[in-house]
Amino acid sequence: MVKENCGVVGIFSLDGANVIPMVIDSLRALQHRGQEAWGIAVPKKQPYKQLGLVSSSASEFDKITREYASPAAIGHVRYSTMGSSNLENAQPLKVKDLCIAHNGTIANVEELGAMVGGCTFTPQNASDTLVAAKRLVSLMTNNGKLGSALSILKNEMVGSFCFTFVSDDNAVYAARDPKGFRPMVIGHRKDMNTYIVASESSALVAVGAQLMRDVQPGELLKISNSGLECEMFSDEKTHAHCSFEFTYFAHPSSIMEGSNIYIARKKIGQFLAKKFPIRDADIVIPVPDSARPAALGYAQELGIQFEEGLLKDRYSRKGPLRSFIEPHQSDRVEINRWIIPITEVINGKHVVVVDDSLVRGTSSKAIIKALRRAGARKISMVITYPPIRFPCYAGIDFPSQEELVTFFDDDKLYTEEEITEKVRQIIGADFLGYNDAKNLADAVGMPVDSMCFTCSSGNYAPLGITPIFKSRAEIKGE
Repeated sequence: MVKENCGVVGIFSLDGANVIPMVIDSLRALQHRGQEAWGIAVPKKQPYKQLGLVSSSASEFDKITREYASPAAIGHVRYSTMGSSNLENAQPLKVKDLCIAHNGTIANVEELGAMVGGCTFTPQNASDTLVAAKRLVSLMTNNGKLGSALSILKNEMVGSFCFTFVSDDNAVYAARDPKGFRPMVIGHRKDMNTYIVASESSALVAVGAQLMRDVQPGELLKISNSGLECEMFSDEKTHAHCSFEFTYFAHPSSIMEGSNIYIARKKIGQFLAKKFPIRDADIVIPVPDSARPAALGYAQELGIQFEEGLLKDRYSRKGPLRSFIEPHQSDRVEINRWIIPITEVINGKHVVVVDDSLVRGTSSKAIIKALRRAGARKISMVITYPPIRFPCYAGIDFPSQEELVTFFDDDKLYTEEEITEKVRQIIGADFLGYNDAKNLADAVGMPVDSMCFTCSSGNYAPLGITPIFKSRAEIKGE
């Protein structure tokens, strides 16, 4: 299975303005979705791609803006969950007269690849996006329109996707998978008569555009000189919006499925406080940065003092980055080394630490050790997300069971209480409490059956697969 949880954008100006500066700014606003590589594509040219952060290429922005000047463009920031971090795997990709950027996963990529021929897959050279693009071009050759091709592809392709496309006939397209696993929104900048489609609304704000709405699951948008055209290529009634977006992945300023992420996370903290009311605590502190709203909600609900007891060193080489989406364990450790406790806030206190998730245990162990050194009298940790026990095949980077802190290499069947206790011992906390799916969904204000909790439940029915679990080395080529 090959997957990418990334950020995508597509922009078209009906006034003919050069949209490349807007693409660059919107990708910078989506940088939290991918730190490994970025790229842009315009009609009738090969895509421009670079490794690293968008801002690392700031000295080239003027040149890129001139050389790729166009009223139609797409962009991509990459966070790989399979495939090496090299320029060859960066996006967008071009097949004939269609450039494509992809956020999601294709679970049956080998089967789909056999339909187009000439595609081989190894952990070092893996591109489900290339397969999807080749298959789409093939289907369009036989069926004419992209919508017709997508209506066929959705039945052939197992998994999740958000696509943006730009064609050599100067049109921008965007499509969201029928289940709505990954987010996508559309906005408009009135003064330039420009439409923008992006993974999150934070990208719209960055370029002065107003949010219009979510792109609907199963919807295809076309933006050209004829304006905005919408069609449904699927009428799937049941949805499976990624719950991990709400606790960690999305930017707190974004509006997703009608909910502001900051407010949703704060409510999750309030609901978590009702589930685990640790009233003898002295202070509540967040693990920076995505857990901050939940920690504030938790503290306010119980009337306990909220403090910034842990700070990231923004001046170290990797300090500002997100550790979870770094591709290598050594980089994740390096980032967590530079989360620094404030001794004067922590010393002698019973500290409740709120974190957005507990995946590999790397961050949690390092943070609890740091809090002990800073003199914490007692450490309770509460997690806004349920126990992650199974690999994600919808685009989040925990593709193997063996890397999860909840995985124990024996044949015993553990209860959830036993799993929690074993993890508590591993990370070194005095108390550990996980959220549950129902509590999280209620806080967000969505029906629990409209959200994807596969990584916690092990129910892969929303993806329509029965996975064969592989090691990380097999999947990533590490």
